[in-house]
Amino acid sequence: MIRKIKIGNKFVGAGEKAFVIAEIGINHNGCITIAKKLIDIAVSAGCDAVKFQKRTIDVVYTKEELDMPRQNHFGDTNGDLKRGLEFGYDEYKEIDEYCKEKNILWFASCWDEKSVDFIDQFNPPCYKISSASLTDDELIKYTKSKGKPILLSTGMSTQEEIDHAVKIIGNNMILYHCTSTYPTNNSEANLAVIKNYVNKYDFPIGYSGHERGLTPTVVAVAFGAVSVERHITLDRTLWGSDQAASLEPEGLFRLIRDIRQLPALIGSGEKIVFESEKPIIKKLRRVKGSVSV
Repeated sequence: MIRKIKIGNKFVGAGEKAFVIAEIGINHNGCITIAKKLIDIAVSAGCDAVKFQKRTIDVVYTKEELDMPRQNHFGDTNGDLKRGLEFGYDEYKEIDEYCKEKNILWFASCWDEKSVDFIDQFNPPCYKISSASLTDDELIKYTKSKGKPILLSTGMSTQEEIDHAVKIIGNNMILYHCTSTYPTNNSEANLAVIKNYVNKYDFPIGYSGHERGLTPTVVAVAFGAVSVERHITLDRTLWGSDQAASLEPEGLFRLIRDIRQLPALIGSGEKIVFESEKPIIKKLRRVKGSVSV
């Protein structure tokens, strides 16, 4: 039996409906109006939470990286882009109030310790450790010190690296199978890992997908993922590195619909004859079986 953990006012684990996270990330393109529109879409679709990304730019990136030429909406360098995409206190205060008004949980992937402290002032229900930070022991330990559940993505990581991070975190976590390509080819989804993790660990297992379409995410839930995370966008043709691997509103609505149908489709696992089949037995079988139904 997979144990449950509590994220805010929701339980995540066996017997609960799949906990669906709409990853807004930086798809807001530095615009709070777009961020609110994406929150509205997540709420309308029936998502349980939205997630953002938070970085202290001068900590996460080197001066050389920031000074690199890169034409963008905010200026001429990579630093102009990174700073332009980063929300500050006023924007996150507005996000916090808006999510409370809309009754949806929100949290963030924090890429450095200062960002953890920044997000902590809003009392998030949990923290996310991104795949890129899975090998950052100090960041994981610092995040753990806040006493909240940790959601850990496992893209671009070996099994040894994953087990090392899990040992640091403990059981107050959800482990998300993930492949860190944007978008992910079906041949690299490797969804059977989810079944292995369900058997291997005694905490909830999830799936963070970057594929085009819906099928891998739905299959992930059928394989035992109790939480899924997908990037969302207003339009996949918008500028930004994550847009192409994101779901537009209609795709998100269809995904939630399909995931919510799975428990009924999967059933109990016990082969039975349904009452609705019994009239068909009388109509179509020439010889009845020896065991009455």
